Amino acid sequence: MKISYNWLKEYINIDIEPEKVAKILTSIGLEVESLEMVQTVRGGLEGVVIGEVLTCEKHPDADKLSKTTVNVGNGEPLHVVCGAPNVAKGQKVVVATVGTKLYFNEQEITIKKAKIRGELSEGMICAEDELGLGKSHAGIMVLDPSAVVGTPAKDYFKIEDDYLLEIGLTPNRIDAASHYGVARDLAAYFNLEKPTKPTKPSVDGFKIDNNSRKIAIEVANPEACTRYTGITISNIKVGPSPEWLQKRLKAIGLNPINSVVDITNFVLHEIGQPLHAFDANAITGGKVIVKTLKENTPFVTLDGIERKLSSEDLMICNTQEGMCIAGVFGGLKSGISDTTTNIFLESACFNSVSVRKTARRYGLSTDASFRFERGTDPNITVWALKRAAMLIKEIAGGEISSEIIDVYPTPIDDFKVEYDLKRTTTFIGKEIPVNTIKKILEGLEIKIVKEDSEKLLLAVPPYRVDVQREADVVEDILRVYGYNNVEFSEKVNSTLSYSKKPDTHQIINLISDYLTSNGFNESMCNSLTKSLYYKDLASFPAANAVKILNPLSNDLSVMRQTLLFGGLESVERNINHRNLNLKLYEFGNCYKFIPDTDRTKDLLNSYSEDFRLGIWLTGEKTAESWIQKPQPVSFYTLKGYVHAILNRFGFDTENLTTDDAASDIFDYGLTYSYQNKPLISFGLVNGNILESFDIKAEVFFAEFKWNRVFEQSIGLKIIYKELPKFPEVRRDLALLLDKDVTYGQIQKLAFATEKKLLKRINLFDVYQGKNLGENKKSYAVSFILLDENKTLTDVQIDKTMANLIEVFTKELGAQIR
Repeated sequence: MKISYNWLKEYINIDIEPEKVAKILTSIGLEVESLEMVQTVRGGLEGVVIGEVLTCEKHPDADKLSKTTVNVGNGEPLHVVCGAPNVAKGQKVVVATVGTKLYFNEQEITIKKAKIRGELSEGMICAEDELGLGKSHAGIMVLDPSAVVGTPAKDYFKIEDDYLLEIGLTPNRIDAASHYGVARDLAAYFNLEKPTKPTKPSVDGFKIDNNSRKIAIEVANPEACTRYTGITISNIKVGPSPEWLQKRLKAIGLNPINSVVDITNFVLHEIGQPLHAFDANAITGGKVIVKTLKENTPFVTLDGIERKLSSEDLMICNTQEGMCIAGVFGGLKSGISDTTTNIFLESACFNSVSVRKTARRYGLSTDASFRFERGTDPNITVWALKRAAMLIKEIAGGEISSEIIDVYPTPIDDFKVEYDLKRTTTFIGKEIPVNTIKKILEGLEIKIVKEDSEKLLLAVPPYRVDVQREADVVEDILRVYGYNNVEFSEKVNSTLSYSKKPDTHQIINLISDYLTSNGFNESMCNSLTKSLYYKDLASFPAANAVKILNPLSNDLSVMRQTLLFGGLESVERNINHRNLNLKLYEFGNCYKFIPDTDRTKDLLNSYSEDFRLGIWLTGEKTAESWIQKPQPVSFYTLKGYVHAILNRFGFDTENLTTDDAASDIFDYGLTYSYQNKPLISFGLVNGNILESFDIKAEVFFAEFKWNRVFEQSIGLKIIYKELPKFPEVRRDLALLLDKDVTYGQIQKLAFATEKKLLKRINLFDVYQGKNLGENKKSYAVSFILLDENKTLTDVQIDKTMANLIEVFTKELGAQIR
């Protein structure tokens, strides 16, 4: 939110530097994210002065140039060559002296001493567009004869620098979404030192000129419209806003449109109350009705787009059709134009949930909806209406042609909060004097209804939607008192607590450290995702998705059932930025809706939450270098990381049940189960899914059901043994086998044959070729033998290998090459 420092000072009497104001605002909870100087005229007219043309004669070598001398009030007159047709002796003019920087047609021009066609020129007599004061370039600016020579142009034209405070407004502090709201917070801060109150512009001069154009108001949906106030103003003349108003709007980044619209915007940013002006001639039937319309009713908004309305959208209507989406966006037909002469001015308080849903439904975000969504003050609608009406009458003329019609069937009372003075000390950790607390409450416009020595009964104004509990009041008091004024205690409090072993968080950190040390980056994706991802997906049916009732957008309409798609979004984004080699992991919850469950006792029975670990690999496993060629990641790269994690938990991967994971998620892959419970699925991501993300590279993905892995590992023991004292022996065999024989069969058969001496087996080469014969292949397998009690002899080794060869020959039909 943007706040103009000069504008802010209209509501609070302060004379301190903008930098200090920024620090104070940040300390009281309105964080100033940036502070920058804003110049009404770029360059601030530095180096530009008022001068008087003493002499003017034709340039001897140029028909369109004049040779002048100009008095700028600093001694010797300046020689200036001027090309303007209207320059003449005796004129008071605006002169840019040597060294001045002007900004003309988006270009920076530095005025230099130069010779033009042989004549010396020591400055420049300026036109209004060259100074940034207007658009005319017909000739130089000729000032009133009373202008004082030597006066800085900045002072003559009353150019004032401003400072723009960019406040990162939190959703609960909508009461500060205006210049007066910020001034109110500052006043509460300064009130601790001396009595300070914000100054709200007076509307005592408001009066009704006649009652010739009364427009009736009917609120058919009081739940969605708490208060609706309106008035008509007739015989106005819409035109450009005065300079002071344009300057205020431009300072906060708003473009002036016309006097009426600019005034509504001005009041919005002044006090925080959104207003809307209708062309009164477009209000058919002379009646405004606040209601909803039928589903899919077409409505054209101010941007010229036709939108199909929902039956839940609150509309401002005439007797025939809708005119405005309440609190969100105006309609094209009833908007203010240059030909508008009669207006109906609206000031209302709409239900925040209703406005928020409507704004999200159409992807609209306006200054009005921003405030209505968070909750506006129902008690300032009349004041804002009077303020705007008086400004319109002052600037656009006309007369106030109706009484204020105020529909407020159920007035909103102040929030009543019982406040325990001792609780403040408990919450804050410091005793704040009661008088200080009362001063802060007074500054925050929180009334003390009743008090005794221990408690206060407080009345909190409705615009403070975030202060409805005792803890909220304590927080408000503390932010104004100052967090930095609470000293550190010299006392240390501690509690002893028992935590279950193993520690879940410790294990997560352990696995995170392992993956990070192996070149992985942790990804954190949104739990809300697109429902489109689950369309026609059998592994994660759309019917099992947990749907959001009021989604921020269609891209965030359901809760994720798997970590896969969030990770693929990260992969896609990285690949688009030419970061092709990726190793990512994420810990996060996944959610599931189970339709066919009994929810009579507990609605949550239909929902489940599952913590998971996801791993994604794509691109090259090793970077290109002069030592080695780049190697792409593969299924076995991923399998290695999966096994390492499972081994760290104590699982023997040889004893896990293995199933084919090929599905609409994986082109191919494996699922590991333990005691008939799936622990992890991993493989190559299905090509159709990758195509939907426009990812052309292969992506390998693994998803651990973390809670299940953790639970199943609790009973597993990791056994440590001392290093063997005797040496290992390696023997290799080259086996000619049928094509359908697997390495797993060799491994299983070998360990079944030699249970004592055989420690490890490894397949280190596979060969297939025509010279081996049809449907044949060759495996080169190494065998590691060890006797833990003595050194192996050649006789033992040869006998063991002979037994293995015999079994391979007999059971697998192997031939030794």
